[in-house]
Amino acid sequence: MSIVTVQLGQCGNQVGHEVFSALCRDICGTHGLCSKKENESYQDSCKERFFCEEESAVPVARAVLVDMEPKVISQTLSMAARSGHWKYSSHSHFCQKQGSGNNWANGYSVHGPRHKEAIMNLVQREAEKCDRLGGFFTVMSMAGGTGSGLGAFVTQCLRDAFPTSFLLNHVIWPYGTGEVIVQNYNSVLTLSHLYHSADALLVHENDVIHKICAQLMNIKHISFRDVNEVIAHQLGSVLQPTHTAGGGSGYSRNPLGDLLEALVPHPEFRMLGLRNIPQMPENSLAYSSFSWPGLLKHLRQMLIAKAQMEEGIDWQVRPPQPGSCRPSTNKPLHFNTSLANLAILRGKDVHGVDLGSFQDPSLYTSWLSPQDAFTAWKTPRAFNKYEKSAALVSNSQFLLKPLDSIVGKAWNMFASKAYLHQYTKFGIQEEDFLDCFTTLEQVISSYTNL
Repeated sequence: MSIVTVQLGQCGNQVGHEVFSALCRDICGTHGLCSKKENESYQDSCKERFFCEEESAVPVARAVLVDMEPKVISQTLSMAARSGHWKYSSHSHFCQKQGSGNNWANGYSVHGPRHKEAIMNLVQREAEKCDRLGGFFTVMSMAGGTGSGLGAFVTQCLRDAFPTSFLLNHVIWPYGTGEVIVQNYNSVLTLSHLYHSADALLVHENDVIHKICAQLMNIKHISFRDVNEVIAHQLGSVLQPTHTAGGGSGYSRNPLGDLLEALVPHPEFRMLGLRNIPQMPENSLAYSSFSWPGLLKHLRQMLIAKAQMEEGIDWQVRPPQPGSCRPSTNKPLHFNTSLANLAILRGKDVHGVDLGSFQDPSLYTSWLSPQDAFTAWKTPRAFNKYEKSAALVSNSQFLLKPLDSIVGKAWNMFASKAYLHQYTKFGIQEEDFLDCFTTLEQVISSYTNL
């Protein structure tokens, strides 16, 4: 099944480009470290999923690019074409001359309705090229105007036009210190609207990725491209083909459906986080060796201690003791309760790996059995030059603190009516803000009570 990617705004288009580049590098690499037959079926599965072959023999990304200013899209198109390994279709992008000025309401209430038909026609055309449409993967930022405002509008349109298709939103969480004064407003409006339209939100926090670049990748002067490459690597480690549990010998046919089935057991809980291990500069790989028990021990502790990378994990955090009653007040401090987890293992000796430690009932909420809450996918095909690598997609309390912080900051501004006139002039009223706050307070409450 094929996935159509919709790249929205400057951030969405830059991240989307890095994702396709990472996928293509992975397919073209001869570093599969597995049998020739396994490698070929992996490559075929990935190409069907993300690219369509045209006469030119260069794979063409199944993507629609949308932005309200032309600069980033033209850069993205030419960078992809120059790579020689893949390209975007010359007819699948939409841009205008003026941006949304970091104003969510401008993107959502003005640009969205005005350009709905043109954008949805591009999406429809891309969807019709798929022999079997597996769903949509949208990529956007929460802080700006086009990615967030227009992105929320387009996500609603996708839900209306394709009511039975899977819809996964990838959202970039802004830096805590922030580049945009109204980013907390934009974030609250985006999240609450996406919560009603998307099947799940897969979140990357800029601050966390920045830290990974500095501490794990040893990059001195970190650019947006460095940050986007780490995000793309992490997304690729989830989206590339794997053998699902009970899926027989072939690669998973329905990646988004399988992902959402494993991770979203209840519509009230749609926030997904992603952790990857190991991550290091390419020139260090030759001097490193990893064992599965070691990788999984770190990954499990990263999960329960809310650590986003393997450096600086708090090893003091322990799951609650079995048998102790589990009201949320009695839980060990900083312990991260999960609703559902999906481990994706790639590389050598993968089929003998013991994942029993992830099926510990104390990691999960009491109303789901660990058998239902934990899923594992595996493939002996290595990913992106790592002999062994693991990703963990988790529906858990990991975003509670940042979400609470963003809602709190936005509420303080709203209470003093700061910058509200920028939104009301485009038709977003105070009642709309209050509805959004209510939606997110409910999300916070649901996750807190896991």
